[in-house]
Amino acid sequence: MVSEVAAKKTRGKSTGNNILNGIAGFGKELVKNWSLYLMAIPAMVLLILFKYFPMFGIIIAFKDYNFRDGILGSKWMDPLFENFAILVNSESAWQAIINTVSLNFLFIITSTLASLALAIMLNEVSGKTFKKLAQSITFLPFFMSWIVVGLFVSNILSYDNGIINKLLESLGREKIMFYMEPQYWTFILMLVNIWKGVGYGAVVYLAAITGIDKSFYEAARIDGATRWQEIRFITLQMLKPTVIILVLLAFGRIMNADFGMFYYVTSDVPMLYPTTDVIDTFIYRGLRQTGDIGMSSAAGFFQSIISFVFVIVCNKLANHFEEGS
Repeated sequence: MVSEVAAKKTRGKSTGNNILNGIAGFGKELVKNWSLYLMAIPAMVLLILFKYFPMFGIIIAFKDYNFRDGILGSKWMDPLFENFAILVNSESAWQAIINTVSLNFLFIITSTLASLALAIMLNEVSGKTFKKLAQSITFLPFFMSWIVVGLFVSNILSYDNGIINKLLESLGREKIMFYMEPQYWTFILMLVNIWKGVGYGAVVYLAAITGIDKSFYEAARIDGATRWQEIRFITLQMLKPTVIILVLLAFGRIMNADFGMFYYVTSDVPMLYPTTDVIDTFIYRGLRQTGDIGMSSAAGFFQSIISFVFVIVCNKLANHFEEGS
């Protein structure tokens, strides 16, 4: 009995010492790198104000919200998860969820392959002027807003004056009303996503290729390796960790659709909803048309929870494929 009391006292003292040591260590760290922490203060304030403080609004998803009573004054839903039940039982909500996951999955695969291919091709180009010019041209669409891209797409796909329909007409084929035919839009959105992001993705992979030790290529050439064998057995193998990390990070955001892309490029045409409506546009439309803030908040909360689960799973997968990543 006496020994147990003594052991408890020892553990208590040890815990207290650990806490004091931790506080002392934190103080030393602040003094040592005070300039870095000082520069981080504005970013931390913005993060708290615009990311953490608004999280208080999550409770709207569990309330029968009305503007007169405000967030705290509005009644709780009865049952509490009624907004989520309405969301789950909504056919259009499930359609938006399926579209979000399937389209993002398609975008991740195609954009990764396109960026990887472009980076390898640019790396193989010997002319520096052409290389820089090609890199700049492919990178340019990344800086365009989705509103401008939407106008481009509208002009290309227009029924009366669009380039595609003019070409079909000259070939004696029937014109297509693209904004009335949802089956074409998975492919159209995939192409637009590749066109806009391939330059940015290629820069990331090109930077990784630049960091590969040149002695590997020299040794391969001495052994008689062809250019394709160098790409296959050296470049692609050395890029493997970067590709895995970037793909897994992209999967962590698979529930977050690009609102600008799905809203402006499709012009929010209801006929295209079967293949283009995603969670973000569903939430915005629900808020704009019905003003049901409770259900829109429940949809956003549901999206955040699923995204959080994806991030945790992807983090585990990243550690599985690359230990310490």
